[in-house]
Amino acid sequence: MGKKTLVLGASLKPNRYSYYAIQRLVASHHEVVAFGLKSGQVSGVTIDTELLQYENIDTVTLYLNSMRQHEYYDYIISLNPNRVIFNPGTENPEFYKLLKENNVAFEESCTLVLLSTNQY
Repeated sequence: MGKKTLVLGASLKPNRYSYYAIQRLVASHHEVVAFGLKSGQVSGVTIDTELLQYENIDTVTLYLNSMRQHEYYDYIISLNPNRVIFNPGTENPEFYKLLKENNVAFEESCTLVLLSTNQY
């Protein structure tokens, strides 16, 4: 298995990037957990609607705009991930500062591009 990834802001809508990211992560043999507003499944991954204390999270990939991220700051930091990916439209300098203070790496990137170029 590859890097265990939390998709935060997961959607059941096939036209959403978070949906496609789950599909691509699974196809690339990464263990995937997901949190979203509506429960369901994408590529065999259950989208949880309550925040669970997942273990061994390598990467959190964000699909929430900066205004919606604030309520998840402490939660994400509590997971102690190796990195947080800020996908296009999710950039958040305020959160970057908190991540830095907690020694969590972060990058402004696109999960889909990283996967397609074997840089994930």
